[in-house]
Amino acid sequence: MNKLSVIFLFVLLFAGHNASAQGGEMTIVQDSTQTKINEDIDPLSPAKAAFYSALFPGMGQAYNKKYWKMPLVYAAIGTSTYFYIWNQKNYNEYRDAYKRRLAGYSDDKFSFLSDDRLLTGQRFYQKNRDLSALVTAAFYILNIVDANVDAHLQQFNVSDNLSFEPAVFPGDIHNQQNIGFTLNYRF
Repeated sequence: MNKLSVIFLFVLLFAGHNASAQGGEMTIVQDSTQTKINEDIDPLSPAKAAFYSALFPGMGQAYNKKYWKMPLVYAAIGTSTYFYIWNQKNYNEYRDAYKRRLAGYSDDKFSFLSDDRLLTGQRFYQKNRDLSALVTAAFYILNIVDANVDAHLQQFNVSDNLSFEPAVFPGDIHNQQNIGFTLNYRF
């Protein structure tokens, strides 16, 4: 065997050992003050939350057990959908009235408006309809991103072992009190 194949074999064995060590294990760490249970993270949890939110808006928030966000998702998507439908209805009314006027029919509902005003109203509601569609799509995507990020954030270890706290300590030269911040990480 040449040198390169020995190195390749060593890397392959080390990678295989490292990959097998990341199974679904639970480690119990006993400290002098308390017992902690460190659970391995589920790497598919954010993908599941995003998939559920894409499938049915708000379901990813329910998967993450953030039930209070579900009404916000429904209100955001529902309100923008309502405005899309309302603007589409008004756009159709102005467009149909303009088409009827061009065909020579009299229209009772918009008889007081000129042709230019009908076109202006039609463009106004078309622009608002398109904007409402964009806002609806943005809220839908935001719903998916929120579920994914929330699932990622639930996997972070936030414990007392990692702390950021102010500290008051005496100065070396003048022996006066100095104020600072310390970042502590205890193993």
